[in-house]
Amino acid sequence: MQPLEPRVSSEVGTLRTVLVHRPGMALERLTPANRSDFLFDDVVWVERAAAEHDAFVALLRSRDVEVLYFSELLAEAFAASSEAREEAISSAVSSYTVGLSMVAELRAYLRELPHTRLAAALIGGLLVSEVEGVDVDALRRRSLGAVLAEPQSFVLPPLPNTLFTRDSSAWLYGGVVLPPLFWAARRMEVVLVSLVYRFHPRFAAADFSFWYPAAGDTARFPLEDFSQGSSLEGGDVMPIGNGTVLIGLGERSTGRMVEHVASSLFSAGEAHRVIVCRMAQERAYMHLDTVMTFVDHDAVTLFPPVIEGMQVFSVRPGDRSDSFEVIEEAGVLEACADALGVDRIRTIETGGDHFQSAREQWDDANNVVAIEPGVVVAYSKNVHTNARLRAAGIEVLEIEGSELGKGRGGGHCMTCPIVRDPVR
Repeated sequence: MQPLEPRVSSEVGTLRTVLVHRPGMALERLTPANRSDFLFDDVVWVERAAAEHDAFVALLRSRDVEVLYFSELLAEAFAASSEAREEAISSAVSSYTVGLSMVAELRAYLRELPHTRLAAALIGGLLVSEVEGVDVDALRRRSLGAVLAEPQSFVLPPLPNTLFTRDSSAWLYGGVVLPPLFWAARRMEVVLVSLVYRFHPRFAAADFSFWYPAAGDTARFPLEDFSQGSSLEGGDVMPIGNGTVLIGLGERSTGRMVEHVASSLFSAGEAHRVIVCRMAQERAYMHLDTVMTFVDHDAVTLFPPVIEGMQVFSVRPGDRSDSFEVIEEAGVLEACADALGVDRIRTIETGGDHFQSAREQWDDANNVVAIEPGVVVAYSKNVHTNARLRAAGIEVLEIEGSELGKGRGGGHCMTCPIVRDPVR
């Protein structure tokens, strides 16, 4: 097993290694009644979604991209480290997640599970009816939570958004963001991915001299109360190259967390500029990568109605460790061109007429993932945008996404690059 040396130095350099998650049990537990609680707009035909994802992975591998499955890495991390198992169990089962009177029994039950089954339960959820070896009748005599629970109640809620591996961690040059996600329904994802990075043998050689947040905080940080407005998600974060990171402020990312990330990047000498894009807070464009992604070293696909209304700022190191130099920019394209040292950023707009472009943006037309400069993976249903990309000289590799897209995410959302080359 060859240790990885994670480093992501651009958005479009050759993609070497990527982390994904195959649709499974967590999505099977979405219903019309609970799907909004788990941030989905519709229920998913899981078998079709899995087949679409398999085709996506096969395409990536056909282009020599190493694909790592998150659930497999998590189980292997548990096999490698009893500390990882215990930290996962303690984070998932606390007096605040299951009730004070159920903690001891549930932790004991999870400690007995095989590594693969434990990983499956933490990601896919655990029902009352699935907890074996626990005297439920005895538990109900002393636990209000047990009295109130139905057989099909969740002891551990599923994590269906694990499909979108971009959000729960983002590699920026030589470090990794383990962000406090906006919605409580997703925060356990960050705990689990942090365990993979800290305990899986593939990451033993990684240089974790700087993390965001700081090392040691990873288990607690994502589960704190972020009601004061400190949140960040990886779909808003793009290392575009040349020591620059692009970050969107929209529905789920805040300026407070941008300052934390910028400070860590500057202190580590990994970046010297953060371009911040303030967007309207709308579900249709919850992250920056739902309205703009890079398709070549000097080209982006974008949705003009959102891009044109952005406020854009460049953040650079200030004269003190706790301050910055903040300058307002004319626009995101001008700021990116300056940062990357190109005359201009070529733009490929969402295709079709007014109605078609709105539909295709909603269907992730601008959420493509580059596997090398000028080569992207896109959903086949976005016919008009794909045609515009090809007319601009971009090679478009199409995948089906009728079911995958129901969680509002395309190829960019479904991939967390671990190793990606700089743009030469």
